[in-house]
Amino acid sequence: MKRNYYLFNPGRMSRKDNTLKFVSEAKEGELPSTRRIPVEAVKSLYMFGAVDANSATYNFLGRQKIPVHFFDYYEHYTGSFHPKEYLLAGKMQLEQSKTHASKKRRQYIAKAILDAAMHNMLKNIRYYHNRGKKMPKIIEQLEKYKEQIQQTTSIPELMGIEGNFRQVYYTSFDTILDHFEMNGRSKQPPKNEVNALMSFGNMMCYTLCLDQVYHTQLNPTISYLHEPGTRRYSLCLDLAEIFKPLIVDRLIFRTLNRKEIKAVHFDERMNGITLKDKARKTFIQLFEDRSKETIKHRTLHKKVSYRHLIKLECYKLSKYILGIEKEYKPLKMWW
Repeated sequence: MKRNYYLFNPGRMSRKDNTLKFVSEAKEGELPSTRRIPVEAVKSLYMFGAVDANSATYNFLGRQKIPVHFFDYYEHYTGSFHPKEYLLAGKMQLEQSKTHASKKRRQYIAKAILDAAMHNMLKNIRYYHNRGKKMPKIIEQLEKYKEQIQQTTSIPELMGIEGNFRQVYYTSFDTILDHFEMNGRSKQPPKNEVNALMSFGNMMCYTLCLDQVYHTQLNPTISYLHEPGTRRYSLCLDLAEIFKPLIVDRLIFRTLNRKEIKAVHFDERMNGITLKDKARKTFIQLFEDRSKETIKHRTLHKKVSYRHLIKLECYKLSKYILGIEKEYKPLKMWW
């Protein structure tokens, strides 16, 4: 069964027959270590260390349809190597572009995405509210913002409501978390442990959405809630809005409250906070486990993983864009 591989150490990656050979950089007083990875077992590669590879290796990865995601020293996502888009279709790209150009249809999708994202965030707060961490004023305020979605007439207005909603939503973290405080959202650099973990988790969710979009006919650069940019896959930002509350936020609450990640697992660098290797590895393992968790789907009547839910979201959006379905209803947590 294929899975993601994460490379944290610097070294060199090359092809060895039908395997990937990774030779890590030798530490002082030690010999370099060699690891071989059967290519048929690789779904995606995540490069957190400085890894060298030649064009022959990337040609091999491309033929095997294995994407590679790169991150810098400060854990920021910097880009991806993606094999040739084997599922991209001209008709889909044309319809995606037409839908983006249509003010009515773009706003319909953007409102649907934001409504689902807000529903899922409220679901998180109600979960803890019902378990003794009372937040009635926060819930009331967020519900009012959510009601304003359908009254908007432009994307900037919609994004303004989203910003106000999140500002209030993040105040709930200080109640939900037992041992840490968020003190509002901060990034580039994150000012505390909660923000560092959120930035890292959001980045992981973004790349997970990118992997799922790659296996559909959707073009990841054409988006509806976020403005398409020259250096990002903005459709993945749209989809991540729906799934960050389900995967990232709940994982942060769990890991910090259960002390699976503690204050000693963070570093202060350049006036910001970053995760140490142990924290990154712990969070990545928990993120992988979370993405593989299954729920009983209400429509399909079978168990599906969180990872597959993202792909199903891509299919729903595709059907609306192509006119196969008249409505687009993003995922809203019911469990």
